[in-house]
Amino acid sequence: MSEAEGRHGQASPQAGAPIERSGAVVQHDVNGTRVIVAHGEYDLNNLGPLAEAMETAAAKQQRIVLDISGVTFADSTFLNLLLRINHQTSLRLVAPAPQFQRVLEITGADSVLDIRASVEDANSP
Repeated sequence: MSEAEGRHGQASPQAGAPIERSGAVVQHDVNGTRVIVAHGEYDLNNLGPLAEAMETAAAKQQRIVLDISGVTFADSTFLNLLLRINHQTSLRLVAPAPQFQRVLEITGADSVLDIRASVEDANSP
């Protein structure tokens, strides 16, 4: 596997760029809605910062948009977080990778979670 490939053989966004193995979280507001952007890999060991950001936003916001287009790996703890937050507020997921989309379909979570193609679409009524 080359340096430009991630954990599961997927090319990183920029060939030769460092691979983000631990989850990274960026937050901002768009038209009064909290948008959280998740990058990298998420599992039991590094889910904390994302969980904290989502729980804080869920306590204050009626809707959260979570852009997961940059998530390269996510285990069941990530899926459980999404389902838990969805019970607390309106959660809209943006652009899951095909592998994670398949997990959502297999588990039936795609029928519970609101999945959108873009942040702009997720921010619409």
